[in-house]
Amino acid sequence: MPTSQPLALIKRPRRLRRSAAVRDLIQETRVELTDFIQPVFVKDGDGEPEPVTSMPGVFRFSRANVVEECNTLHDLGIRAVALFPVVRTELKDPTGSVSITESNHLFSVVRAIKRSRPDLIVVTDVALDPYTDHGHDGILNEDGTDVDNDPTVSRLSELAIAQAEAGAEWVAPSDMMDGRVGAIRAALDQRGYSHVAILAYSAKFASAYYGPFRDAVGSQMAAGKNYLSKKSYQLNPANAREAIHDALLDEAEGADMLMVKPGGPYLDILSRLRELTDLPLAAYQVSGEYAQVHAAAKMGWLDYWATRDESLIALKRAGADLILTYFAKEIARERAGLTNAPNTA
Repeated sequence: MPTSQPLALIKRPRRLRRSAAVRDLIQETRVELTDFIQPVFVKDGDGEPEPVTSMPGVFRFSRANVVEECNTLHDLGIRAVALFPVVRTELKDPTGSVSITESNHLFSVVRAIKRSRPDLIVVTDVALDPYTDHGHDGILNEDGTDVDNDPTVSRLSELAIAQAEAGAEWVAPSDMMDGRVGAIRAALDQRGYSHVAILAYSAKFASAYYGPFRDAVGSQMAAGKNYLSKKSYQLNPANAREAIHDALLDEAEGADMLMVKPGGPYLDILSRLRELTDLPLAAYQVSGEYAQVHAAAKMGWLDYWATRDESLIALKRAGADLILTYFAKEIARERAGLTNAPNTA
């Protein structure tokens, strides 16, 4: 090898990358178990957990076994779960009317979880897409061409009250209707639920990354596999300024926390929003993000554990205080020493 004179460098950044110990000591961003909210799919009735084929390791739990799952999550150190109901087809209708009746199994599930684990925070999804036969997040207008904003907000407010009555600490409107945060805040306060917090899906994009989730809850078209277009109410992926505007409107209307969804493809939105608000920020690492890591790793194209962990670090680094991720339980089990993951240090 040719010899050369050392460079006359005062600054050598590599000095702080020389060993795993050094890298650990100066690491700027860490993902903790207390950052995680575990999404949980809940189906009606009894029976064993049902795997979601497009999301390896994710299941639809029945009322009979979801409490056991939530107990396990709590014991592992997960502090919150976000519940998403899987509604039987025969209960769905154009207005999602079952959402606010006792036929909505979500309410009994919330009550059962809270009886078993009072300290586990239960987050409920305030949206109509699991309950409508057309799969949209609201009530359609008379000609069926678009979601009618104001009647939808009224129904969402009723749903949020019902979820609070069941015991949810946080309600999470995910519909992207105009004015829904203010209406829900007013409705909760008027009914004596001023202690219930609103985690608003404030910058939710009309993303292609939601496919496996829609499979899991059955909120596609009533027949076939054509994914719905929700572009008339969810954000245009090309519009950053519009996303920030919508999020800050939610803050002005009384949201306690703001969310960016999906998380990974929209780190720029998360970062910009972090600079503009002091509210806690959440990022939802959505089903498509989760599925693509699994799929690429299965093909041998990516290191599963390193890619998984890097994707979560990116969300935290960009400004997320809370992360909804399907990886939460798996990571909690690893940190408890129940399963092993390669050391990627």
